[in-house]
Amino acid sequence: MCTSIVEIVTADGMAKGADGWFSLTTAVVAYDHARHALMPEAITLDFFHRDLPPSARSAVELSLDSAKALRDALDRAIAAAEIEEAERAESIARLNAEPARAAA
Repeated sequence: MCTSIVEIVTADGMAKGADGWFSLTTAVVAYDHARHALMPEAITLDFFHRDLPPSARSAVELSLDSAKALRDALDRAIAAAEIEEAERAESIARLNAEPARAAA
C-alpha cells in the first residue's frame, strides 16, 4: 500500500551518518512500506542535508506503537525544556536588573 503520507520540515541540528556527523537541513516523516524493518508499514524518520552527498543521511523505521511512544517522550522532553528555558530567561533578567538597582 502506498499511503502518500509525508511531512517535510526544515531541520536545524546534527545527525550521524556513514561518514560521521553532519549538519541537518531537512527532516522527513513518512508512513509507507518498510524498506528494512520486518513489518509491512512503518513510520520513517529521515534526516539529511540537501546539499551533501547521500551519505549525509540518517534514517529510522519505527512501528506505529514505537513512533507514538517516541512522540510522547518528545512531548515530555520539550515541555520540560521549555520550563528550563523560561527559568533560565527569568534568572538572566533578574541578574541584568540587579546592576540597575545597585546604580540607583
